[in-house]
Amino acid sequence: MHITKRTDVKLWQSWGARIIAIILALVVNGFFIDSVTGLNPVDVYKIMWTGTFESTYNFMTTLRDVAMLLCISLALAPAFKMRFWNIGAEGQVLMGALLSAVVMIYLGGKIPSSSLFIIMFIVSCAAGALWAAIPAYFRAKWKTNETLFTLMMNYVAIDIVDVCTNTWRGSKSSMGQINAHTKAGWFPKVLGYRFTISILIVLALAIIIELYLNHSKHGYELSVLGESEDTARYAGINVQKVIVRTMLMSGAICGIAGFITVAGTDMTVSSATARGFGFTAIIVTWLAGLKTPYMFGMSFLLIFLEKGASQISSAYSSLNDYSTQVITGIILFFILGSEFFVKYKLVRRKKETAKKGGDSK
Repeated sequence: MHITKRTDVKLWQSWGARIIAIILALVVNGFFIDSVTGLNPVDVYKIMWTGTFESTYNFMTTLRDVAMLLCISLALAPAFKMRFWNIGAEGQVLMGALLSAVVMIYLGGKIPSSSLFIIMFIVSCAAGALWAAIPAYFRAKWKTNETLFTLMMNYVAIDIVDVCTNTWRGSKSSMGQINAHTKAGWFPKVLGYRFTISILIVLALAIIIELYLNHSKHGYELSVLGESEDTARYAGINVQKVIVRTMLMSGAICGIAGFITVAGTDMTVSSATARGFGFTAIIVTWLAGLKTPYMFGMSFLLIFLEKGASQISSAYSSLNDYSTQVITGIILFFILGSEFFVKYKLVRRKKETAKKGGDSK
């Protein structure tokens, strides 16, 4: 047997492989649940379902988290398309969130709300863009390893946020919500939720990124650069400029994710504001093949699994957090495995039937 790349995969075949993988994962998880706890797997899966769809509030909070994860995934897509492995989304989100909080603290209640939101948006984009531009410049200028560089920038951002929040909270046990008495810098409620505006912002970003990647000159340049830097240079593309420009955009969108989290969800900032979504978005972006509609589907699936796991651990004492992580891990493992069969196939080598030279007689 040998492995060959598929070139004629139809849409129904790719999604069929993924659906089969999920079904197999549910079967394996059923054996795991039954052997470990003796619970009925169907009842456990029902709990996972109700964790997202039981009420309007549960569903809306799911969409809120999907929007956050999708926003970061959209930020990573342009960088990944040119084969720049931006692992620093977590830190870029945190820096955007931190600057949003700074504006809320020092300008909240002193300027009109519309001006406050505009300033928060701009400084968040600028902070995220700057945090991404630093490793981009070193990569473009001196060929440094962007994976390690962007990863290390995450920890610097975490420490900066911790220093600032510890300073602001003083002797209090926690910082609490910023401007809780005036609600300055908080998104207004739409349809009963502050984060509705966050969802709308991410939907608009999804459309923009889809057009940018697939219907613009810059998107074409990213494709060429992703194939080969030498080919890009031969085609007249300024490689250094494209790398820095794309990372500025990637970081700015991460900054927007920090902005909508501070203004529409948490109304505060901490080193846990990004919730690890900066790393989860890497899985989403790669499994979706850099396609925006698929990113939404993968984001929804991962948030659904996260909320379902939380619901299971609270409903059944015999299934603790570790067990629920095993359940979600098995599902993700099967989904990742299905991608191999979507992109590649196993072909049986033909047996040599004729002998060479004198052995042919």
